[in-house]
Parts: sequence; C-alpha cells; structure tokens
Amino acid sequence: MDLKKYDEMLKSFGIVTILQKAAFYAQIDHESCHFTRLSENLNYSAQGLANTWATRYAKDPKAKEKTPNGLALKLHRKPEAIANNAYANRNGNGSEASGDGWCYRGSGYIQLTGKDNHLAFASHVGKSLSEVSDYMRTEVGAMESAAWFWKVNKLNSFADSGNIDAVSRKVNGGKIGLKERNELYVKYLKELNGNR
Repeated sequence: MDLKKYDEMLKSFGIVTILQKAAFYAQIDHESCHFTRLSENLNYSAQGLANTWATRYAKDPKAKEKTPNGLALKLHRKPEAIANNAYANRNGNGSEASGDGWCYRGSGYIQLTGKDNHLAFASHVGKSLSEVSDYMRTEVGAMESAAWFWKVNKLNSFADSGNIDAVSRKVNGGKIGLKERNELYVKYLKELNGNR
C-alpha cells in the first residue's frame, strides 16, 4: 500500500514526525492484518475464544492450557453471535439481543469498536451512524478513522518516546501482537529514514 498518499491527512491529525508515523503505521498494519482487513475478523473457534478472552470463554481462565467453556462451544465459528456476545453492554453498545456488537464491531485500520466510538467518529466526519460504519470499511475511511482515534487518544505522546508497548495497549487494550508491532515499528522507522 502506498502510505505516502495519506501524508496530508495524517498531517491534519498531527501525525507528522518519523517516530509518530512509524508507530502509527506499525499499529494499523498489525490491526488490519497487513492492510487486508477493514472489518474485524470474529470467526473464532471455541479454542480461539478461550485463548483470546479466557475470562469469558475458558473453563479455567488461569490455566496454562485453556479449555473452552460451554459458551465458547456454543459460539464456535459464529462471528455475528460472537460479536454480539463479546461486545454487549460496553462502549455504548446495547444488550446481546440488540445486535450492536456486530453493527459496531471493529472497523477501519485501527479496528474502531463500539457504538460510542462509531458515534464520536461519525460526529467528526459529519456522517450518520449507518453511513460512518460503511465509510470506515473503505480505504480512505479506514485511514481517517485510525488517524482520528490516534489524535483523540493522544498517542503521539507515546510515539514520540518510542514506547510502542504503551501505544499497543491503548490501541488493543492488551498485549496481543506486541512482538509483531515492535518489528513493524522498526521496519517503518527504516523505511521512513530511507534505509530500505
């Protein structure tokens, strides 16, 4: 993907230095599965659910080897049901039955998740809630929503000090993919410095 074409957009969100751009690109590259996903992949197996969200979907969340619980077995490979269950009653979403989890699943290059986040971004770009969900699943909307999230969450403060682990926790809420995020950061630093 030619990221240079987004320089002006990123500049409008304050993402301008090499450190900031490298950190930003590393995060969106990882979150979007190397720019191949504009919408969150929730096609988890029962085992995948137990491994990813142990407190909700494992029989014993503290066990080294996670065993899927009954709910994980019920949700196995049902992306819409997984989204509605996992994201119910959080980030402005309604109950599991509301379907909000699926409607407001992760979208864009940074996987903006939840009704509250979708509403806030919709307000920023002057679109309705239904329009913004579709917009974030386009290349331009995916980039703009990621840059908006970056600015709103003041991630340049971590990027400026090269603290990729802190940026990653803000983006993902955990430690998922830290190794790859750091590797991507180094890759983008080299590219942006002209050392290919």
